Amino acid sequence: MKILLTGGAGYIGSILTNDLLREDHSVTVLDNFSYGQSSLNHLCHHRNFNVIKGDVRDSSLLRNEIKVHDVIIPLAALVGAPLCNFNKVGARTINYDSIISLLSEVSQNQLILMPTTNSAYGSGDDQNMCDETSELHPLSNYAIDKVEVEQKLMEHPNSISFRLATVFGMSPRMRLDLLVNDFTYRAVNDKFVVLFESTFKRNYIHVRDVSKVFLHGINNYDKMKNQIFNVGLSEANLSKEELCKRIKKIIPQFSYFEDSLQEDPDKRNYIVSNDKIESTGFKPDWSIDAGIKELIKGFKMINNRKYGNI
Repeated sequence: MKILLTGGAGYIGSILTNDLLREDHSVTVLDNFSYGQSSLNHLCHHRNFNVIKGDVRDSSLLRNEIKVHDVIIPLAALVGAPLCNFNKVGARTINYDSIISLLSEVSQNQLILMPTTNSAYGSGDDQNMCDETSELHPLSNYAIDKVEVEQKLMEHPNSISFRLATVFGMSPRMRLDLLVNDFTYRAVNDKFVVLFESTFKRNYIHVRDVSKVFLHGINNYDKMKNQIFNVGLSEANLSKEELCKRIKKIIPQFSYFEDSLQEDPDKRNYIVSNDKIESTGFKPDWSIDAGIKELIKGFKMINNRKYGNI
């Protein structure tokens, strides 16, 4: 299939582009390369790979590219509450306006697979439990925009929304500001971390399993279209403290401390069910422990903070 991947040089896209090409799809990446990344250099030899340096807010550019593709995967975004708070105008125009514009250009026959976020659950119900039918309580501007976009997405007859858990793992366009990546980086380099509200839970998923779920969605589109799916590790609904304990088992010299006087600005606290996506035959390959071990190897090569989004 001919696939348009916006933000394809980013943290997820750098993995997904390679995986799509390996499955013999034709992939066009539209990215502004705002981080100066070279994460797709190794794919330039591939005859089915095309790249466009541009901005998803350029409606005429987007319109022309949408017309000639079968599948649209809009990854381009300013991701995470801190970055969206830092650049509110950019976040709104990229995360919301450009997607609404994209949806207005896509035909009824084209397929759209979009990453959204399970941070939209906020704190879940009284037991912090969440599935795809749970009421949404987005707390950050990032999550609020994703909820509004998902509502519009579900009006399209050939769409899938993947509500991603907190992603972790090594990628050619690395991010250190994600929780597992951040804590492991601190364990390797600082040997300690200070926790705020350490009992707050969230779910996790490896970046390669995120790529895998997009391939799964393409290959099982008929039975998955027009639906929303949580995508995470069912065995990894972990609090920050529990995550630190997992890291400490692998890096014994790592220490973590609770600061009871401060609050976490990100108030997410929920336990997520991934039963629905698993019922389609999808099963993640990467555990939290395997991801931590991978990150430790990666952090032997990365010794600065330039890989954060902010």
